Amino acid sequence: MAFRLSHLSLALSLVALALAGVAIYRNTYDAMMNKGLLQNVSPDFGLLESTASILTLNKNAERNSDKLNQQLTPEQCVFSAVRGVVDSAIDAETRMGASLIRLHFHDCFVDGCDGGILLDDIAGSFQGEQTSPPNNNSARGYEVIAQAKQSVKDTCPNISVSCADILAIAARDSVAKLGGQTYNVALGRSDARTANFTGALTQLPAPFDNLTVQIQKFSDKNFTVREMVALAGAHTVGFARCSTVCVSTNVNPAAQLQCNCSATLTDSNLQQLDTTPAVFDKVYYDDLNRNQGILFSDHELTVNTTTASVVTTYSNDLNVFLGDFAAAMIKMGNLPPSPGVQLEIRDVCSRVNPTSVASM
Repeated sequence: MAFRLSHLSLALSLVALALAGVAIYRNTYDAMMNKGLLQNVSPDFGLLESTASILTLNKNAERNSDKLNQQLTPEQCVFSAVRGVVDSAIDAETRMGASLIRLHFHDCFVDGCDGGILLDDIAGSFQGEQTSPPNNNSARGYEVIAQAKQSVKDTCPNISVSCADILAIAARDSVAKLGGQTYNVALGRSDARTANFTGALTQLPAPFDNLTVQIQKFSDKNFTVREMVALAGAHTVGFARCSTVCVSTNVNPAAQLQCNCSATLTDSNLQQLDTTPAVFDKVYYDDLNRNQGILFSDHELTVNTTTASVVTTYSNDLNVFLGDFAAAMIKMGNLPPSPGVQLEIRDVCSRVNPTSVASM
């Protein structure tokens, strides 16, 4: 605030000097003309006054900007800062929206919403979740979360917001940006000072999981079968890597793939998860009902009458799906960190604080 006030004071001083200069110059010019000391000289007073007017406008713009920032609540400031970064990232690459939703899911499903997935490995001393098989060369969007964190720090100084909170906001904004239903995100999460490589391997649903395993993994997080089917609807946006779907145990054998599984595959070879991968709609469930779900785990939702009936419900009514998905995301975003884990508010999302600034 002191920095802004100093800039405002400088702007006011410049305006005053400019206006005074114009007045002095005009008076001097008039006096010399009256005495016949100047001929054929016509200074552009309009230009001088325009310059002063521009300075005045700049001063007013800065004052209005400060006033607008002061009118935002701390929560609104945070939401605005994150949304700007997320919107820009999705504008640059639509796929990023699905990646941010998945990143939040992969954070919360491993020991709760604690930002653990964001911690970088440290060679020889720490192996986190990023290089665990479900995430390695697969989870993405870390740089967007880092940019959103920096945007909050720059735009909303003195407001402490966790990286786990930013993940939750980014996922919500991605759903809305791609056409889904927005929902409320409460702030107040904390960041873990550790991560769980093995937990990512055992707790996250896998593309090769049968229905029984999926139900158990979601039940372990206190989700109902209906909520599980709703959250699976995140596959209505985004892509899977061909290197994943070309493994026979990961894929629905009836699915029509875009991948050339006989070729040498890289991470840039992708398979869309439904026929409208850039739109948050119900086409994923339509595809499941046509036996065209891509992943084996997706196809498994149709082999049981209970889950299949939910799939049909969502296929028949987009609004029901969007409402259930939003409610399930709120519930998932409230999964607490594991008991006993050390918590803080990280200053940089990819590493723990040297000295915890918000030790819990």
